[in-house]
This record gives sequence, structure tokens and C-alpha cells, in this order.
Amino acid sequence: MKGSKFPEIDFTKLSLPPVELKIVRRNGVFKVYDLLRKNYFVLTEEEFIRQLFVNWMVNELGYPPSIMANEIGIKLNDTYKRCDTVIFTPDGSPLIIVEYKAPSVSINQEVFNQIIRYNMSLKAHYLIVSNGYENFCCKVNYGNHSIEFLERIPKYEEIKEN
Repeated sequence: MKGSKFPEIDFTKLSLPPVELKIVRRNGVFKVYDLLRKNYFVLTEEEFIRQLFVNWMVNELGYPPSIMANEIGIKLNDTYKRCDTVIFTPDGSPLIIVEYKAPSVSINQEVFNQIIRYNMSLKAHYLIVSNGYENFCCKVNYGNHSIEFLERIPKYEEIKEN
């Protein structure tokens, strides 16, 4: 992004392919178009990563936008939380939860704990965490209560039957 409002992001080190995002400036605030929510949202670093990631999943990995949703509310114990992106199976059950962080946020155990807590409610088969520099994907095995880290994020064709 030339003239980027994010000078601290090293765009050459991003693990996500560049994409032309629809960005507007309204009342001095930059907003980016979200193809899933079909509206403009404030362009934060985390939102920037979300939009790059969602576009990558749709355009490169073959995930249909019709089974994807951003900012899904869940009830966790007595609180309400929001999952950044949830990808559903055709029957509507959660397949993947994606948690985004700004590039300045390290992917650490606390981040994994957060997505695991969300999954206590949703019971998705895959968990993905990304800060734009690093992407981690793990498959949840409910049979033996384990999590297996995958070497890459699978294409939709590879996991759509789950």
C-alpha cells in the first residue's frame, strides 16, 4: 500500500499475497470494504490482516464466501465474545475459526489460549491464527482430545468433507 497508514508494517515480510482492497476515507477515517460483511469498516492493522487473509482464502485457497462470516458472536461462560472469522460446513456447523492479530502482536500461547476458549463453544475442526507475518493452523482431534499443527493452511477442496 503506497502511502500506507501503517509504516510499521514490513509489507515485504507479509506471508499473505497482496490484494487490491477497497479503501475509502470518510471524515478523516480510513475504512476498508469487507467482502463478507458487505460494508466498510475502520482500517486498523488487525482489520487489514483480516481482509488480506479472507481474500487469500477465497481467491487462492478456494473457500466460498457464502460459508464464511466475520465477527461472529459467541457466548463463553457468562460473557459474549466475537470470533474474527468462522468458516462453516455446508450444513452450518463450524469448520474453521480464524483469529487475527496486528503484525506487531506476537503469536504466543496467550493467542492460542484465546482461540481454544472460543472453540470450547463452537467446536470447529480447524483453528487458524495469523498476524500477517506468521500463519498457524491446527486440526482438532476430538476423539483423542489432541491438536495437530499442520504445515500449511489447507485448501477448501482438501477439507470440505469434514
